[in-house]
Amino acid sequence: MTAPGVHGDVRDRPPVTERRLHPVTPLRRAWAPVAVLIGWALHDPDQAQRQLTRLTTTHLLIGLAALIPAAALYGFLTWWFTHFAVTESELRIRTGLLFRRTAHIRLERIQAIDVTQPLLARVAGVAKLRLDVIGTDKKDELAFLGAGEARALRAELLARAAGFAPETAHEVGEAPSREMLRVPPGVLAVSLLLTGATWGWLLVAAVVVPLLWTATHSLWTVLAAAVPLFGAAGASSVGRFVAEYDWTLGESPDGLRIDHGLLDRAHETVPPGRVQTVRLVEPLLWRRRGWVRVELDVAGSSNSLLLPVAPRELAESVVARVLPGVSVPPREALSRPPRRARWCVPLWWRGYGLAVTDAVFATRHGLLRRSLSLVPHAKVQSVRLAQGPWRRARGVADVHVDTGANKSVTARLRDATEAAALLRSQAERSRTGRRDARPDRWMA
Repeated sequence: MTAPGVHGDVRDRPPVTERRLHPVTPLRRAWAPVAVLIGWALHDPDQAQRQLTRLTTTHLLIGLAALIPAAALYGFLTWWFTHFAVTESELRIRTGLLFRRTAHIRLERIQAIDVTQPLLARVAGVAKLRLDVIGTDKKDELAFLGAGEARALRAELLARAAGFAPETAHEVGEAPSREMLRVPPGVLAVSLLLTGATWGWLLVAAVVVPLLWTATHSLWTVLAAAVPLFGAAGASSVGRFVAEYDWTLGESPDGLRIDHGLLDRAHETVPPGRVQTVRLVEPLLWRRRGWVRVELDVAGSSNSLLLPVAPRELAESVVARVLPGVSVPPREALSRPPRRARWCVPLWWRGYGLAVTDAVFATRHGLLRRSLSLVPHAKVQSVRLAQGPWRRARGVADVHVDTGANKSVTARLRDATEAAALLRSQAERSRTGRRDARPDRWMA
């Protein structure tokens, strides 16, 4: 007889098969000892330079002869002692050469699984699996697996998380996807050129570099200031272009799928029902073209970008897919703060706005770079009213709504009476929204 709460005899369960990562993984792990030496050299460059000047060619050759086998051995051993297995209820990852670590990842707590392929990994035909799990800030990962094995394992884990039986999860395969839109490279390039951050860094560099040269006449001082400035400008334009190249958004039963990257390809999933906030960002130079950028706050996930650039009408249709039943309020529906709020934040108070519909709490801020934040009532965890001495004297207050992604959206500089009524009404809307919300399910 089976005891209550025990499903069959443990001896009747199929054995758990542990698997290793792809054989090219030791090449990745072997760089760790080299990285330690590089880190030491960067930490104390003067001492490193003195030590290098004392070394002869013979000493360097002996050091390389010792370092290369040691690095290869370290890479092999860390790969040999790393295993993973999929059981009936969890993904188990065992790692560690000297200090053993076993991660038990409950399948029902998995929110998203991303497949990424850095450039060298694409050449080698391998991929990295990164898992978003509820309650953890850092993603667990399996690096590297064969590209086909990574996709098959991802499909199996998502099927298990959706409630499919272990014996049928292998047969489910990856859920079909329907492409919704693709961002043309030309549109992406133009949008980055019209972004103020790139030109802002270049303007700062054009002012700072000549001033430093005039004041110091030191080439090293100028380079020390110029390299970070031009690097920041490049990161905000070239870096983003490389990362967001060929941005493709698709819809599938397991969520919205995102593929992007010129050198490093990434295959990400926005889990259904876990999006807490959607932001439509509208830089100043994009407005004549009607473009917006769509950003996300996802509970327990680091995925924060849905669309790098898209026409506003198309972006609003995508938002309706992400937040079912939610429509983006028109500009005229957003009410501004009272005119007396200008004494709290001169000029910029005109960029603030608020709209509350039956489905969403929407706020806007910014004049040069407008940002419209949408929070479904069901995602609001708490509501707060804040009013400092100066705001109290002007009769205005801020209303903050907190979401499950540990972020807040604020309706700023509202009339104090309106803010108090909004506090009470929003608390009731949130309770009603959570009660009527559909449960978050994979592959529904």
